[in-house]
Amino acid sequence: MDEPEAGLNFHEFELDERLLRDIARLGWISPTLVQEKALPFLLEGKDVLIRARTGSGKTAAFAIPIIQNVLRRKGEATVRDTSVLVMAPSQDLCHQITKVFADLTYSCGALVRVVDLSSKEERGTHRHLLAERPDIVVSTPARLRTVLTDGTLNVRESLRCVTIDEADLMFSFGFEKDLKAVLKHFPPVHQSVLCSATLEEDVAMLKKMILHNPVILKLEEPQLAVGSQLTHYQIEAEETNKAAILYTVMKLKLIQGKCIIFVKSVDRCYRLKLFLEQFGIRSCILNSELPIKIRCHTVNQFNQGIYDTIIASDELIAENPTLVQTKNAKKPTTKQLLQPKESESSVSRGIDFQCVSCVVNFDFPSDLNSYIHRAGRTARGSNNGSVLSFVSANESQLKERVEEFLQSLSGDHQFVMKNFNFNFDEVEAFKYRAKDAWRAITKLSIREARIKELKMEMFNSEKLKSFFEENPRDLHTLRHDRPLHTVHVQDHLGDVPEYLVPPALKPMVAIMNAKRKRKFEEKKAATKKRITKADNPLLVGGLDYKI
Repeated sequence: MDEPEAGLNFHEFELDERLLRDIARLGWISPTLVQEKALPFLLEGKDVLIRARTGSGKTAAFAIPIIQNVLRRKGEATVRDTSVLVMAPSQDLCHQITKVFADLTYSCGALVRVVDLSSKEERGTHRHLLAERPDIVVSTPARLRTVLTDGTLNVRESLRCVTIDEADLMFSFGFEKDLKAVLKHFPPVHQSVLCSATLEEDVAMLKKMILHNPVILKLEEPQLAVGSQLTHYQIEAEETNKAAILYTVMKLKLIQGKCIIFVKSVDRCYRLKLFLEQFGIRSCILNSELPIKIRCHTVNQFNQGIYDTIIASDELIAENPTLVQTKNAKKPTTKQLLQPKESESSVSRGIDFQCVSCVVNFDFPSDLNSYIHRAGRTARGSNNGSVLSFVSANESQLKERVEEFLQSLSGDHQFVMKNFNFNFDEVEAFKYRAKDAWRAITKLSIREARIKELKMEMFNSEKLKSFFEENPRDLHTLRHDRPLHTVHVQDHLGDVPEYLVPPALKPMVAIMNAKRKRKFEEKKAATKKRITKADNPLLVGGLDYKI
């Protein structure tokens, strides 16, 4: 089968004007490689298996033809029916996919309806959402199985397209039985699409179950961005020095732009946040224990640039990559199988962190795949990025495996990790400050910080749920980088005295301190102005009013 010509633009695919308008509104000038190759086959209605690396634009590759075909059918029939099902292995991915559909149907108004069933809501809520027969339903297989089994959703006559995203994770997330049950409710003829970052055994099984004479797009592109687009650095550091190095490079702006810091546990997330908080460095935790709406809101605020540093963990994958069923053990539930993987999927897999300049492996990943997926959070699309990894003595073998992989991408030594030149002799004073701050964080302070944040987010998601649904702008203003205040913060540590700064970096730090001082003076002046106005009754509507 001939492949489509290279170098096509979106308008050359004869897409609906409304769809082209939304593509332009999103700033997409030309299709990525996977979009360029997949769109013609998907628009023709062929079954397709797409294998492309993370960050390559797979979601838009299947979303654009789905919307185009829905709009085309709308012109042929006035009956509203659910014609498209999209499945993903986690709530986070379902929410992200729904957002892509919402962005691409902005100009369609109420003509194209999209519903996300992945959230843990009551059956009555799902029944209400499906009563109007949305055109596109996004869900995890387990949720979809529920509504198909109880008759809330019936697609035997209306279904035209089924898409499964992150197909390589479906079975490992415990969805095999759900998928087999869901397939029984599908009509014999429909278009099927599988999207995956890998072509492993699980994907081959799904291919046999779902696809019929498919087009297989195995794009010849490396698993990570190559060349100057993505630079890999490593620095040898033991536990006692990691925090000091991170504090120093962040405070001296040796790391610039938006940054994701990976650690090996949720406790380490809070320890690192409390540590950076002592030096006035704002950060936010992407905690898998918090509700899905809070996690998505955190990612959205990071993407919007409200804060630049996010701390994340994939601890459960590192500690328990598979759940092995022993002879006498009870069979694990779907929830048990899902929870470990969902944590990792929320961070290392699938979720679209936008414009990430740097990924920091504060704790070196436990295997090669984890490194690939972490590094894949940066250098997405045409953006450049870098990865800085802290490597301790007992992690040297893991690092060597990663270096061998990077070298194999092109057979060139340029992909071996570069040494991050860091002279501790020049920043010895930073080291003493960092060690004191690190020691100040106790297990009790971490526990209190976790409890405090969980209580606050529970209040936000439950007590004010209806209010925020009616006032989405107020939800947008929620901040997830607020100080936890379970460790005493000394304000003077936020400044970097000139005598601590290496000579080569003094001009840069002087500018930083000047900006900080100016912001402080502006805040002080604004506060003084408000107090003056309150004390003067003539300034308050001419009334004799005083606060």
